[in-house]
Amino acid sequence: MTHEAVEWGCSGDSSESSPERGRSSLQEHEPASHRDCANHLSPQIATGHSSTITNGPDQENVSRNGAPLALDAGKSAADTASTTSESSGSDSSNALAAGARPRVALITGITGQDGSYLSELLLAKGYVVHGVIRRSSTFNTARLGHLYRDPHDRGVRFFLHYGDLTDASNLCQIVARVRPDEVYNLGAMSHVKVSFELAEYTADVDALGALRLLTCLRTCGLEHSTKFYQASTSELYGKARATPQTEDTPFHPRSPYGVAKQFAFWSVVNHREAFDMFAVNGILFNHESPRRGPTFVTRKITRAVVRIRAGLEKCLFVGNLEAKRDWGHARDYVDCMWRMLQQESPQDFVVATGECHSVREFVELAFAHVGLAIGWKGPRGSKDEVGVVVEDQRAQSAELLDPDHVVVRVDPVYFRPSEVDLLCGDASKAQRELGWTPTVRFRELVAEMVTADAQELQKDPYEMQHRSREKGF
Repeated sequence: MTHEAVEWGCSGDSSESSPERGRSSLQEHEPASHRDCANHLSPQIATGHSSTITNGPDQENVSRNGAPLALDAGKSAADTASTTSESSGSDSSNALAAGARPRVALITGITGQDGSYLSELLLAKGYVVHGVIRRSSTFNTARLGHLYRDPHDRGVRFFLHYGDLTDASNLCQIVARVRPDEVYNLGAMSHVKVSFELAEYTADVDALGALRLLTCLRTCGLEHSTKFYQASTSELYGKARATPQTEDTPFHPRSPYGVAKQFAFWSVVNHREAFDMFAVNGILFNHESPRRGPTFVTRKITRAVVRIRAGLEKCLFVGNLEAKRDWGHARDYVDCMWRMLQQESPQDFVVATGECHSVREFVELAFAHVGLAIGWKGPRGSKDEVGVVVEDQRAQSAELLDPDHVVVRVDPVYFRPSEVDLLCGDASKAQRELGWTPTVRFRELVAEMVTADAQELQKDPYEMQHRSREKGF
């Protein structure tokens, strides 16, 4: 993918001394369905050049002066940053010391769950943040909508660039232009089940993408001045030989995704040892939030639960109910990412809560949060096991209490070719050396996700119009 709006070079950038170095400008309109950002303005891409690209004459300009939107650095980020971000941002490591040039961060995968939380964290700390997004016919910037403001305003510190982890020349152009102090490689084909169907693509993005970025830093002469964070995964452990898993537990990946991430992991280690780069791996165990993609199991559960309660769906279909994971909150985990790059020497860290819960527990807690108790019928752990409502604390639906009304079914289509039954992390090293501890417990995480999906459903006029009858949450 080419970088449409800017002419780049890998030589020194004359804008390097500017706090907004690397700023380019590109404008596109986002579909009206994404207009959920602050002040009822739809997110636009702000990547610094004066040219304007539109999707068609029938799409309206959402900012009054026709300019793209970008972050209100002085207000929006600070208002949306988490308590964790605020507390860690007030210490001596704050990126904006008096009179200092703000640090510059480059984030791949910025439109995802982790990318949006990390953007909030860094902006609250005074960073200039550049993000890489892929070009597509529809935008996927809903998670970033609250971070945008007209880039013509003063103090804008948030910029997006078209790019792709499969395009080395494009990545080098972005790196040369932005000249970041920190790179966070969060971009990936991250769906484990889908990676079996897209194995080659997963390797190209997840394995070679990390290598391309590391090589770009060296090509542009930034290997000793830029710190590099690689988003690694607990899927490296796969068929784990010990529980809980630590930084020293041997890897045994069980999916193309895990294998690709293992290549990326060792690429980081190799560059650290061979070229003396500050490059680290964060071995992140499962982390969720209301911003989790709807195709991932946790979000699929919470969305289905609120729709079943509302009478809009009949049944939740899941895969392996017995699979156990260490689930944390994404907001906590991005704080640990940042802490890893503030150390004097590069090290790899496990990021986890140390608590292990099954998919079955997640389902039960999600239903309980909307007042429904689930009972199970059939052979436990088999594809014939089903879940039914045995109690409705709100007494809103006689249909749900019908013992023959199944609300949870196991569908073998969601089974992985090679299952990973148990992943549970030991983050003692991160707690000891980074001063990091998770703040959100499992029960709180489930409740937050269910509540957010219930609120989202109530905002949808189409869904609310077609509900069979009014139900509360």
